[in-house]
Amino acid sequence: MKNIDIAFDVYSDTPKGKDPDSYSPTLRMYHKLLWSKPLPNGVKFELNDNFPKLLYHKSEVGEFFLSSDSIGHTYSKVKSMSNIVTQVPTDEIKSFFSICSTIGAYIIFPSKKVDNKMTINGARGINRSIKDRFDLTLECIRLHYLNEGSPLSDVLQRYSAFFRLLQDFEGYIDFFLLQDLVMEDYKTIKFYLPFDGFNNSPLPSNVHEYLSYKKNMTDFVSSRNQRILSYVYPAFTLRGSF
Repeated sequence: MKNIDIAFDVYSDTPKGKDPDSYSPTLRMYHKLLWSKPLPNGVKFELNDNFPKLLYHKSEVGEFFLSSDSIGHTYSKVKSMSNIVTQVPTDEIKSFFSICSTIGAYIIFPSKKVDNKMTINGARGINRSIKDRFDLTLECIRLHYLNEGSPLSDVLQRYSAFFRLLQDFEGYIDFFLLQDLVMEDYKTIKFYLPFDGFNNSPLPSNVHEYLSYKKNMTDFVSSRNQRILSYVYPAFTLRGSF
């Protein structure tokens, strides 16, 4: 496997004003390298980059068009959060944005619309119960594997073929190196903020909550980066892993 720099800033090779998910060639290459590997059933999930901005797989397990999606958000550009974010020192926000610009803060989801309806990427961004929070998205994915309802039930069901590739929630977590966002039994998400169902606003409601959110997300992304490093370089020992 080619080198993967877990400190690489995906905005550094993205044209100004563009989204790294679509325009960073390094991010796209990293996704291709990391996720081209055997599925739980042993079939190699080989990804190619023959389609602009996308990754593509076709084999006996199916045909899939996939794209990058950021799973680390500072909310620093969300208007409704401005009164909270502006109370946090600028250098802290910059540092937060920086860690969220590394490979540990990105994943891939199916990108081809089904029945001309919204993709997972789009749905989790606009859903008022999720607002792009990946810990909440992951809880929805966990519930999907249990055939239980969630705010993202419909869109996850549309892409059930993709989730079947990983067999179960544990398979999904292990494949995408997300172990640092779940408890060791894989049954509980390590939420960024206290979770009491999907009825409350997912956005931090005050500076204290925002700082807690920032710390927990930073810890997750940093830990996932180290896990990626361990995966790329097997001789590297990941402390406290499971």
